[in-house]
Amino acid sequence: STEIYTLALHGALPIYLVGQIAAGDTGAPMAELYRRYAGRLYRYGLQALGDAGLAEEMVQECFVRLWRTAGRFDPARGSVAAYLIVIGRSVAQDVRKRPSSRPLGQLEEALLPPQHDSVDQILSGLMVREAVDSLSPAHRQMIMLAEAGLTQSEIAARVGLPLGTVKTRTFHALRALRGALSKQGIHAAE
Repeated sequence: STEIYTLALHGALPIYLVGQIAAGDTGAPMAELYRRYAGRLYRYGLQALGDAGLAEEMVQECFVRLWRTAGRFDPARGSVAAYLIVIGRSVAQDVRKRPSSRPLGQLEEALLPPQHDSVDQILSGLMVREAVDSLSPAHRQMIMLAEAGLTQSEIAARVGLPLGTVKTRTFHALRALRGALSKQGIHAAE
């Protein structure tokens, strides 16, 4: 329409789109704002969080928060881009605080089972450690926490994930570990 064309010429289109979202029209206005600002937010998230997956998650959450708070946007206080960056900073801090977003630490020696001096046992232990190290970070985390004696409920609470997700990850982690051990010639009991 000519109104939208005029708004675009004067740089007021993003403000108009936020107003449309606040009024309940989320489809096209949200898509256009996403097209305009998602790349910037992603680059910020990558810089702030250091992980592509977390940066993508941050971008999605920014637009959810924009949708929820569009009615509070005040163009007199700043541009839509600035508003989204403020939301992005807040989301990045929230993502950074979540236990499931933190990188896995090194396995503490206290968590490892004691090794006997048998050469075969030492080699087996090294092969198991290598197999565990070959797992994805999410699967390795489940194995390490379970090995430390935590129940699945305790693991869910510690990493901030639903119990069902922990159960699924643990199942797939054990299957992946069994496969990695099998490749090394170690056959774990089913």
